[in-house]
Amino acid sequence: MSDVDVVLLLPEVLGTYGDAGNAAVLAARLRWRGIGARVVTVGWADAVPADGDLYVLGGGEDAAQVLAADRLRDSIGLRRALGRDAPTLAVCAGLQVLGHWFTVADGSRVAGLGVLDVETRPGGGPRRIGDVLADPLVPGLAGPLAGFENHGGVTTLGPGAAPLARVRGAGAGNGTADRAEGVVGGGIVGTYLHGPVLARNPALADLLLTRAVGELPPLQVPDGIPTTTAARLGPVTPDVRRRAGA
Repeated sequence: MSDVDVVLLLPEVLGTYGDAGNAAVLAARLRWRGIGARVVTVGWADAVPADGDLYVLGGGEDAAQVLAADRLRDSIGLRRALGRDAPTLAVCAGLQVLGHWFTVADGSRVAGLGVLDVETRPGGGPRRIGDVLADPLVPGLAGPLAGFENHGGVTTLGPGAAPLARVRGAGAGNGTADRAEGVVGGGIVGTYLHGPVLARNPALADLLLTRAVGELPPLQVPDGIPTTTAARLGPVTPDVRRRAGA
């Protein structure tokens, strides 16, 4: 089997919160299973390969997000990859860029790629900042999911998308009344959780890997590395923000 290519998109503009680490996590969890893997970093001047095995987009501020949308909107390689439902993780700004449109803080409405059936508008009031716990709604995905959100948008899902999880306790997730967090549609998993989210949620990483390579061999994890979210968090409380050091 040839190496699995994990394609990291535009980390220079979609890498504010360390989300590039998600690509490293995917590659490491393959190597720990004896599967060759490499991270293919797509910089600003690089063409997006259409034949990657997994794709990763991270978060960024408004200006960086607009740049990323303008850069990726007409990418033939990315369009082809998403058109064949290549497993893709899109975090925060990355999620919004893949939607129909998003509105930035100055009121400008920006067209996304339109491959996710979501729209994002400013939520008003203070930014949504803090730790989040959410219960997965995707069959076969063990929970809870944990991460750190920092955004001001409200993301509304259309009929062609479904939520990734439901927020428990404190936290905003998508900012909607139904307490939804994230989105799944086609091969895309979108979330507002940073951390990086895959380092904090190994089950979510393995869900993406299974979609890419099929059934995964047993994991040979180096000593001292937690293999589940529960092991990392310890006892889970309804409100993770009350935990010291969260």
